[in-house]
Amino acid sequence: QVQLVESGGGSVQAGGSLRLSCEASGYTDINYCMAWFRQAPGKEREGVAAIHSGAGTTYYASSVKGRFTISRDNTNNSRYLQMNSLKPEDTAMYYCAARRVGAGCGIWYQSDRYNDWGQGTQVTVSS
Repeated sequence: QVQLVESGGGSVQAGGSLRLSCEASGYTDINYCMAWFRQAPGKEREGVAAIHSGAGTTYYASSVKGRFTISRDNTNNSRYLQMNSLKPEDTAMYYCAARRVGAGCGIWYQSDRYNDWGQGTQVTVSS
């Protein structure tokens, strides 16, 4: 059974940093794509970043490129989202999601392509 558990959310002031973690269990092969999504109140869920667990290829939304970094630690099946230079518009519930893929993550930013989701962790950025 696949399980994703997020941690690391919190409240910071604009310009600050947070690191989110997502620990995955239940995946028996290395070819899967893990992504971070976020959803603010009244808005649609949007893809933030993704990483291919085998190749390490990374993908970013234009709104976070240069500020956020997604990384992996395959020794403990964890993925991280380092968020720097946070802005009030980054305030949202952040979810990690995963799905089995081939060589790449493909259209990584579409939430309905993912089968497995964590419970979410809240990030609040004040101005």
